[in-house]
Amino acid sequence: MNTSTKNPNNEKTVGEWFAEMEFSSAHWYACITLFIAFVIESWEMMIFIFSSAEIGAEFGLSTTEIGSLIGALFLGMIPGALIWGKLMSQIGRKKCMLLSIGLYGIFPLLSAFSPTYEFLWGVRFLCGVVLSGALVVTFPYFEELVPVVSRGKATVYLSSGWPLGVLIAVGLTAAFSDQGWRFILGLGSVASLWSLAIWKFVPESPYWLADKGLYSQAKASLKQLSMSQFKEIHIQETELVSKTPSSFIKIFHQPYTRRTIVQTIINFCFSWGYWAMASWMPILLAKKGLSAPEGLGFIALSTLFMFPGYISASYMTGRIGRKKTMLTYILIAAIAGFGFAYSQTQSEMYFWNFTLSFFSLGAWGVWNTWLGEIYNTSARGHGVAWGISAQRIANSVAPIAIGAMLASTSFLQTVMFISMFFGVTFISALFLPETEGQVLS
Repeated sequence: MNTSTKNPNNEKTVGEWFAEMEFSSAHWYACITLFIAFVIESWEMMIFIFSSAEIGAEFGLSTTEIGSLIGALFLGMIPGALIWGKLMSQIGRKKCMLLSIGLYGIFPLLSAFSPTYEFLWGVRFLCGVVLSGALVVTFPYFEELVPVVSRGKATVYLSSGWPLGVLIAVGLTAAFSDQGWRFILGLGSVASLWSLAIWKFVPESPYWLADKGLYSQAKASLKQLSMSQFKEIHIQETELVSKTPSSFIKIFHQPYTRRTIVQTIINFCFSWGYWAMASWMPILLAKKGLSAPEGLGFIALSTLFMFPGYISASYMTGRIGRKKTMLTYILIAAIAGFGFAYSQTQSEMYFWNFTLSFFSLGAWGVWNTWLGEIYNTSARGHGVAWGISAQRIANSVAPIAIGAMLASTSFLQTVMFISMFFGVTFISALFLPETEGQVLS
């Protein structure tokens, strides 16, 4: 068929332009900028954990109170994620990233000058409300900027910003331990300057712009990303989905009802399995006889194994798809969790925890990619926001629950309980559709 007769202006939807687009240097600038934004998010969530023992000692806190303090950030992210999910659908991806990262820098400084436990708890809660904007926006924004053929692999690589943030947090904690926790937390304020890089190098999502009927701006964004790949870009003007603000309730209606239920279970259980282990790892290692410096070294080495996990998952999702990769990696992570629980020697602990780090974080990379793809542009913000909220509920409850368990149960029982959540994640992932290679709608 003569396509020029059918479509003389060579008009295509945004998704069709991305299907023909190749990865350009403009993509590299945008992707690296968002990658570092995710590193900042990881750094902020982990550095507080590494300072929690010192904070607890200064304020005379119990393990349950320390768990509550760790969970305050995530409690703030629950309402924060829902607020930002609505905002990213209304004002756009870029403005939300700029606001979230830009305002975030206030809270590390307030944390550093906290006079009481209660004040610090409140600051951490508000920090969660603000920082959740970047968490909600980063991955769907990233996916809406890269070509279809490289979307899966590139987004899994974005997830590798998490262990880099963890390593920075470990390094800063070790390097400035003599300065105290207040100085270490206060360093986070400089990260808000990264909003300038986002403003400079990351264009607004063409998907969001077209969904709002801003076709000339969507065309400009596509031109910036594709550089000289296309002589002319004409966007097909379709019936607008979002003439009015998208409703949050949309994700609970067809065709998204089952997807929303399943992703809620996955986000809660997967996050519980990972975060319950991560938040109390220093204490769990102490139960096995490791000193605080040995524990930090153990965590740092385990974190290094996350990088090859992401790289392999990125390769596999392009070869066999999101679903098969996720199922394989999360199943092995569950087995590794039970192996870690039954470890008798330090060598066994290293082997099983390295395996757990490799496969659980590889699975996270796939999941961060998969979650946004099961919704269309108008529902994507709400869907991801709801999923992040489910994660943060788990993040809020898990440190408190595991803190209480540690007072009365063994290492074996605690880690076995945590690892069961990986099993539920595996079963739930069976019920989601494959999205590898599909154009975003």
